[in-house]
Amino acid sequence: MGLNMDDLILKMSGISKSFAGLQALDNAQFELRRGEVHALIGENGAGKSTLMKILLGIYRRDSGEIIYDGKAVNYTSPIAALRAGISMIHQEISLVPEMDVAENVWMGREEHYLTAKLFINLKKRYTATADLLKQMNIKLDVYKKIKDLSIAQMQLAELVRAVSYNPSVIIMDEPTSALSDSEIEVLFTVVRDLAKKGVSIIFISHKLEEIFSICDRVTILRDGHWIKTTNCSEVTKSDLINLIVGRKVDVLFDKEETAPGEVIFEVQNLSREGVCQNINFKVRQGEVLGFCGLMGAGRTEILRAIFGIDKKTSGTLLLNGKPIFINTPKDAVRQGIGMVTEDRLRLGVIQPFTVIENTTISVFGSICNKIGIFLQKNELNVFKPITTNLSVKYKSPHVLIGQLSGGNQQKVVIGRWLLTEPQVLFLDEPTRGIDVGSKDEIYRLIDTLAKQGMAIVLVSSELPELLSLCDRIAVVAGGELVFECSRKEATQELLMSHAFIG
Repeated sequence: MGLNMDDLILKMSGISKSFAGLQALDNAQFELRRGEVHALIGENGAGKSTLMKILLGIYRRDSGEIIYDGKAVNYTSPIAALRAGISMIHQEISLVPEMDVAENVWMGREEHYLTAKLFINLKKRYTATADLLKQMNIKLDVYKKIKDLSIAQMQLAELVRAVSYNPSVIIMDEPTSALSDSEIEVLFTVVRDLAKKGVSIIFISHKLEEIFSICDRVTILRDGHWIKTTNCSEVTKSDLINLIVGRKVDVLFDKEETAPGEVIFEVQNLSREGVCQNINFKVRQGEVLGFCGLMGAGRTEILRAIFGIDKKTSGTLLLNGKPIFINTPKDAVRQGIGMVTEDRLRLGVIQPFTVIENTTISVFGSICNKIGIFLQKNELNVFKPITTNLSVKYKSPHVLIGQLSGGNQQKVVIGRWLLTEPQVLFLDEPTRGIDVGSKDEIYRLIDTLAKQGMAIVLVSSELPELLSLCDRIAVVAGGELVFECSRKEATQELLMSHAFIG
């Protein structure tokens, strides 16, 4: 890589790390220039997070060297790294739900806002937060509790907190995964301004378009190994995909044309006051119906109201032509409907549970014998086929779910629902935060399920994903379905014209 050390704020070389005999990093390297935006990419499980956790002192490296700001360093905690000027925005929201925005931004630094009598000067703290938000051109209510914010707003609050430390290096882990296009542009403006001021950004993302839009250079990791570092201007998207996965993967899934069967599921005049209104759609056997729209348009809210997570104001649901009544998610499951939620970490995986427990919990009753005694052999008999079919990679069925990569966690969540043998499956942003290799596998899974006769409703913020996977696409705007067309008719321009006009 051979840069002049004067140009570098960070140099990591020969970094290796193993966990219980499993090699997570093997002689990996990474260099960061002052004031650059540098992408760090690779499949889930490639070693990106492990490398960053070693930098932050969360993990201790087995070997290698870290030079930061001209000095060899070995941080033993994220606090030590933060004090040295290295801040990180995690993909997982790490804010305190019961605290407001200002409290979260300055949490742990209350001494800056103490009065002579050792009381917190609330006015000073709120004013400082408002000033920071104004400088970053981010619109958030400083008095609002985190629990009352959307996921996108939480992500922006995380960004504000990271910048408030006035760091030299900011690590951004999937910072745009829950942001709308307009919010992403706000983020990119902030990133560019920070880089101009000499702040160095490590940008971790699975969205390759973003890397070409915002990053100067890109480093690719694969299976714990450093593969390449290059200028973004010197590679194509196809080049990056081949470097990431080590094999050729089509960016878009090539779906075969099929003839859907009879209508399985129908929604008539569904409304939820203040959220969505007059929702009507049908989905047929073997069909993938896509929902597109801008962030906040109501796509997720429609699915939540149908599935019984949120209470609907009115509406009729029909399954195989007969009315069904869903007041809770348990009702939906009993009727043969499954839902993979958009927030994998908060509403999908169960963090304290193991991989096998996360998979089989949906059919726990069938694992027990007639008198209700849990049978581990039955659990394994259920677990092994579904995870094998989905190509879930895990060291042991009994490791915690959090030890799996994001792509493998998502496969477990999908597998959990497949065990319930649903007739209808709702997939809300099923590939968010997933690497391109895992995306390709999930695309093929969706196509296979449809071919087997399942009716699928797919919500995605990625138009190429909808255009490649769906038989029909409906546009949601302002809580209403404003347009619908077939796959043959659909184009990105057509769909977005209705999304914005709506």
